Amino acid sequence: MINIKKILTVLFSALFLAGVLAGCGSSQTSGKPDAQNKSAIAEIKQRGVVKIGIFGDKPPFGYVDAQGKNQGFDVYIAKRFAKDLLGDESKIEFVLLEPASRVEYLQTNKVDIVLANFTVTEERKQKVDFADPYMKVAIGVVSPTDAPITSADQLKGKKLIIIKGTTAETYFAKNHPDVEQLKFDQITQAFEALKDKRGVALSQDNTLLFAWARQNPGFTVGVPTLGSLDTIAPAVKKGNKELLDWINRELETLGKENFVHKAYEATLRPAYGDSVNPEDIVVEGGKLK
Repeated sequence: MINIKKILTVLFSALFLAGVLAGCGSSQTSGKPDAQNKSAIAEIKQRGVVKIGIFGDKPPFGYVDAQGKNQGFDVYIAKRFAKDLLGDESKIEFVLLEPASRVEYLQTNKVDIVLANFTVTEERKQKVDFADPYMKVAIGVVSPTDAPITSADQLKGKKLIIIKGTTAETYFAKNHPDVEQLKFDQITQAFEALKDKRGVALSQDNTLLFAWARQNPGFTVGVPTLGSLDTIAPAVKKGNKELLDWINRELETLGKENFVHKAYEATLRPAYGDSVNPEDIVVEGGKLK
């Protein structure tokens, strides 16, 4: 005789188990889009601070002063970003990084934004997303005044001091492979090596070299412009369109009040004096003229 009660018990158990498994699968599946589509700006607001990567040893753009406070052109702009995003310029976590670590810090979510003199290149565009620019820049070469380097050809077979992860490193590797590169991780280390005459010259962004040479008698920017004119822009993690769009709108809005020029006057003019035309450096409103 067929035990109907037993059959029904087994049937209901099977249906219950199938429902549980289906529920678990549905929960896992629905969880993925939520994680992927979570608002980047909402996450920053929930955290209460925006993490911005800057330099700690590249005056006048990003450096730590004698009181341990972050200062410089990039810092000035970063504080305004924090104010307009979170309502308070103090709601910012400055993350000090090196040139070679800028991409990695974005990819691993150690920072939300990089504002560290990040030159836009095609190679970097494959790894991070750049917003609109706020500066113009070219590669330069600084050397001792009593032994000036005035052209790249003079560097053939000699040691050129380079900071890893910079456009100067890429430029010389591609265009002047006969120049021996003496590489350093930190900007401070590189300039100390120049002072110690471990290399005949140092190549970096001309915007930095103009200020450094002015503050260090005995050195001159013998090659003020090398290669193409490039731009510097904020960068975010690849695919973070929401934050990217916010930055672009912010730069456009700030352009209406000439904010980047104000940042220049407050942080760069004291370093440059009248030796640099701000229009050769500043990009207002995110748009090149």
